[in-house]
Amino acid sequence: MSKPEIAQKAPYPVEVTEGKTYFWCACGRSAKQPFCDGSHKETEFSPLKYTAQKDGKLFFCGCKATGKAPLCDGSHSKL
Repeated sequence: MSKPEIAQKAPYPVEVTEGKTYFWCACGRSAKQPFCDGSHKETEFSPLKYTAQKDGKLFFCGCKATGKAPLCDGSHSKL
């Protein structure tokens, strides 16, 4: 299995809306980071579906190395 591209070595802060579904880019190729734009179709990766449990700011992983996808767990600091 190949590794995803690193979109950035920092999280993406995003204001989410309770009940709304988001599709996190897992391949790192999307031009609409941190969300999917279909660029994964040329890869073995698929976007990860995430539904917000409440309104607020979340930090979505930008390095694609998180152990808590789609959210940042600080893995970018080890790259």
